[in-house]
Amino acid sequence: MKESARYAKIVEWSEDDQCIAGRSPGLVYGGCHGPDEKAVLEELCQVVEDAIALFHQDGKPLPRQTAAPEVDDVIAPSCMTTALRGDFHFRRPFFFGAPRGRV
Repeated sequence: MKESARYAKIVEWSEDDQCIAGRSPGLVYGGCHGPDEKAVLEELCQVVEDAIALFHQDGKPLPRQTAAPEVDDVIAPSCMTTALRGDFHFRRPFFFGAPRGRV
């Protein structure tokens, strides 16, 4: 499993910014945004990979994981594949990892 799979990735509509926003709480502050869910998800995955690389480069330990392994193993791989194929309709909010309050 890739290290990035340990971190929740959230893609949702932002009323404040009037666009799709992607974030990975607990790993990066801020995130990415755009008009298209697929593009935001792809960019967010790269942002997470880059953040992990910076932690390693600086010799710092990674933050505690934010995704629940038992949920990711069942949900994320199939959703990720479908989402990246482009035939998945995102719900708002859409979570990769554990939805809030359900773990």
